[in-house]
Amino acid sequence: MGSSHFPPNTTLGGRASRREFLSQGWYFANEETLLFGILLAITGNIFISISLNLQKYSHLRLTQQVIQKPCYRSKLWWCGIIFMGIGEIGNFAAYGFAPVMVVAPLGSVAVIGSAVIAVLFLKENFRSQSILGGTVMLVGMFLLVTFAPHVIQKVTARTIQIDLVSWQFLVYMIVEIVAFCILLYFYKRKEAKHVVVLLTIVALLASLTIISVKAVAAMLIFSVKGNMQLTYPIFYLMLILMTSTCIFQVKFLNQAMEIYGSAEVIPLNYILSTLSSILAGAMFYHEFQGAGFLSSFMSLFGEEEERHNTARFKELILWFFI
Repeated sequence: MGSSHFPPNTTLGGRASRREFLSQGWYFANEETLLFGILLAITGNIFISISLNLQKYSHLRLTQQVIQKPCYRSKLWWCGIIFMGIGEIGNFAAYGFAPVMVVAPLGSVAVIGSAVIAVLFLKENFRSQSILGGTVMLVGMFLLVTFAPHVIQKVTARTIQIDLVSWQFLVYMIVEIVAFCILLYFYKRKEAKHVVVLLTIVALLASLTIISVKAVAAMLIFSVKGNMQLTYPIFYLMLILMTSTCIFQVKFLNQAMEIYGSAEVIPLNYILSTLSSILAGAMFYHEFQGAGFLSSFMSLFGEEEERHNTARFKELILWFFI
């Protein structure tokens, strides 16, 4: 149930005729759609990296002034905000053209791009550990994107309704709700505000955000193409879910940043959010359906490679929020 609209994916081990796919590791019936989604995500993250450095440069200029002014009175700061908006729109649209497992890891482009811009234009120091960390991050991203099952998805209001009652998603939601309630209990009653507790809550919310973002983006794209999806109540349900989960994510993430600082929070949040996004895509959109063992293993290996080298690229990720 909930998977009839997906043909079997054959990345490194499935069954399908060779002519339906392009090359090993990139088996996808509509390559142009996939590449367009990847391009949107990469472009969006480049805009985000520029935005972060514009905002940082704006703050540096404001601190050097004799009379301190709020950041919102700086034109440069507003340019950064506009670039951020463009980047987020690109990421949002990318989910309508490519699987979650392909788009989510590309967030590392913003981290790498921000670090490079900071070194070239803001004259930040760039140590050997940062170079190694950036290399490991790129390798992990390559493994995740290359070996992620590139399933053909037609996400419409009707398929979303079917997926909402699929047994895989119902089991996933029960586990997530139980985990969320337990963490919330310790957070509220026991005042457990350990960084892992806070960021696990953020990651659980992020999985719902990813599901709703992809659903809203896909339905908007279908509507623009002439297949109206905005008349279905499920569209507005997903829109509300997307907005509310984003708001609560910001709340818990900001609290973690206040208590522990960005150097400790950002690397762990990046890892947990990416893992959460991949799991959400697998459970709701069946993105591992029909994938060969090697494909699934290499996708997870890419994430493990990043996790075991978190300490190495802390500085790179630190630039993401500075």
